Amino acid sequence: MPTARDEVLARIRLALRSPAPASTAPASTGPATTGPATTGPATTGPATTGPASTGPASTGPDTASPRDGDADGVPRGYRTQGDLDTQLLLELLAERLRDYGCAVRRTVPGEVMTAVGEALGRRGARRIVVPPGLDLIGLPAGTEIVADDGLSPAALDAVDGVITGAAVAIAETGTIVLDGSPDQGRRALSLVPDYHVCIVRAEQVVALVPEAMARLTPERPLTWISGPSATSDIELDRVQGVHGPRTLEVILVEPGPEPHPNS
Repeated sequence: MPTARDEVLARIRLALRSPAPASTAPASTGPATTGPATTGPATTGPATTGPASTGPASTGPDTASPRDGDADGVPRGYRTQGDLDTQLLLELLAERLRDYGCAVRRTVPGEVMTAVGEALGRRGARRIVVPPGLDLIGLPAGTEIVADDGLSPAALDAVDGVITGAAVAIAETGTIVLDGSPDQGRRALSLVPDYHVCIVRAEQVVALVPEAMARLTPERPLTWISGPSATSDIELDRVQGVHGPRTLEVILVEPGPEPHPNS
């Protein structure tokens, strides 16, 4: 019966389209047989019914023959598109984010600044870094917007938090991806401050990782965020904020009409 090692190697060979190696069973080291040749009748039993190769049979969507894959022959039978509607996608994303320990505030386009203000007020955050491409009009009175003009790590560490947009969010994994666009700023903004407020809009939410990859540009500085920064030592003591924000709060903007400019 094929072992896990056989299965892994078979899949690698399939991906590389290289032929399986010859049998590696060691040759017999015992003495040659010196008895008389067998004179009995030929064996008439059934042929062996075990597997002819060491690779696994096709048992799932992630296993396929080369002709089922792309032009390079690599099988791609995994899911590439989800089938959830927008509301279910948002529900799933919110559930996954909360599982990671994120705070999630759901709102509509006309109430985004109200939700942001409530988040900042509950946190007691006053000095906030905002990327140059994120237009936030109507922050609570007393909030100081700190422009990122190349702030040093020490300066970023001294502010109360940062507000950014997002490039895409993945519902199934509860992951938010930043790509350095003007509404997100450079990577340090989301890694140094202890508090990160991220605004995610409904049209940015996809179900699966392949859908997110199709929207992203690999050459951009991608930051994948699945909850607040956290790590565990050898004794499994979980510590947050070691290599990123200790607190992540997501403003999840539901579908709805954008507010009128004069309203």
